[in-house]
Amino acid sequence: MSKKAYIFPGQGSQFSGMGKDLYEQNAEAKQLFEEANHIMGFSLTEVMFAGSDEDLKQTRVTQPAIFVHSVIMALVSKDFRPDMVAGHSLGEFSALVANGVLSFADGLRLVAQRALAMQKACEMNPSTMAAVLGLEDAKVAEICAGITQEVVVAANYNCPGQLVISGSHKGIELAMEQLKAAGAKRVLPLQVGGAFHSPLMEPARQELAAAIEATTFSPSAVPIYQNVNALPSTDIATIKENLIAQLTAPVRWTQSVQNMTQEGASTFIEVGPGKVLQGLVKKISPQAETLSL
Repeated sequence: MSKKAYIFPGQGSQFSGMGKDLYEQNAEAKQLFEEANHIMGFSLTEVMFAGSDEDLKQTRVTQPAIFVHSVIMALVSKDFRPDMVAGHSLGEFSALVANGVLSFADGLRLVAQRALAMQKACEMNPSTMAAVLGLEDAKVAEICAGITQEVVVAANYNCPGQLVISGSHKGIELAMEQLKAAGAKRVLPLQVGGAFHSPLMEPARQELAAAIEATTFSPSAVPIYQNVNALPSTDIATIKENLIAQLTAPVRWTQSVQNMTQEGASTFIEVGPGKVLQGLVKKISPQAETLSL
């Protein structure tokens, strides 16, 4: 029996005009977009539909924008019938709302708070990330672990041969030199606000932990494969714990897709802007079918 996995993208999939057709063509979607504007206290839709790339790149805008777009697509779709779900970083929140674990309003409030907390943490500890291409995951992790005088960690296991590292500017610089020397095809600095999914996000993790603990969660209708351990969860306590840990821990996307495939997922349906995750799934499980919702 072939199973369907619905997957939700994270930061980096945004583009100007995202969600506009949905807003204009679907009354239910329009109502949810307006609710999002109200919760955010500014016109998020204006930035989404007509903002510049620069406007959309700000963490405090990007995260809510991608979340709102993904979640509304799932909520108004007649075809959203997952056997399992997963989200990449921020996408984990989208997956939880689409799966009935969090309400739309609570999910958006948490995402807005997460984005602000992350932006604050970035300002406290100037830091960055870099993509490492063409080197084995274990080798990348080993090189990062060997740099003890600075913070640098393997942060996003995106697909075999593509891993993102995260840390202090100096840590990333040192790692980039060593990774190139070890045979990485390319090491590219990323245009991001800071070192996401690294210990430098600890202040944000603490802030988000308090907000998550104060929010009502319901049991998950289907298993959600969480970033922190790539394992399926339906239990509220486990989901919360993993969601809090996610900010300072790596995103194990490669392992999540492998585990979903082992559990019978043969179709992966991306819900949200862009096609980033479909590309990654194809590299992790070449035999899988990938679609957009």
